Amino acid sequence: MRWAMLYARSRQLPAAFAAVLVATSGVWFLGRDAWSELLAALALAVAVALAAVGLSGQDPDLDRTAARPWPVRRLAHLALVAVVAGAVVLGVQELGPSAVAGSVIIRDAAGLAGLAGLAATLAGGQFGWTLPLACSLVSPFVPQDGSTLSRVAAWLLQPPETPAATWTAVLLAATGAAAYTTWGGRR
Repeated sequence: MRWAMLYARSRQLPAAFAAVLVATSGVWFLGRDAWSELLAALALAVAVALAAVGLSGQDPDLDRTAARPWPVRRLAHLALVAVVAGAVVLGVQELGPSAVAGSVIIRDAAGLAGLAGLAATLAGGQFGWTLPLACSLVSPFVPQDGSTLSRVAAWLLQPPETPAATWTAVLLAATGAAAYTTWGGRR
C-alpha cells in the first residue's frame, strides 16, 4: 500500500484530484441553469485533461527501476482518470435541476481517458491533456447532418442511443488504454 501512496504523490494525483473538483464545480456553477451535453462534455474534458498531466513520471530512469510491473500501474492510473472524472461530473450535476444521462457521461469519460492515454503515449504525459481538450473544442462545430461521419466526429455530444458515438468512445478507450499500458508516456 505504501508504494501506491508514493506513486500517487509522484504523479501529483492529490493535486490533480483537487483541481478536478474545483474545475468541474466551476463549469457546473457557470452553467447550472442550462446544464446540457455540451457543458457535461466540457466538464469531463477539463477533468480528464487536469488528471492526465500526471501520466508520466518526473524521472524516466527512476521509473525503470520499479519493483512492480508498470503496465498494471499504467492501466490502473488511466482507469482512475476516467472513473474520477465521470464520478465527479455525475455527482456535481445532481446539484442542479437538470442532468445529462449517466450513460453519456460514462461513455464520454472512457473515450476522453483513451484520448489522454494516446496523447501521453505519442507526446508524453505532460501533454496528455491535448487530445481530450482538442476533441471537446472541435465537437461542437461539427455540422450535424445526420451522417455517420458527423456522429463519429462529434461523438462527445451525441445522445445515449447513438451506436456510432458509443463505438467511437469504445475504440478510443481501448486504443488509448492499450497504447499507454504497453508503452507508457513518451520520454
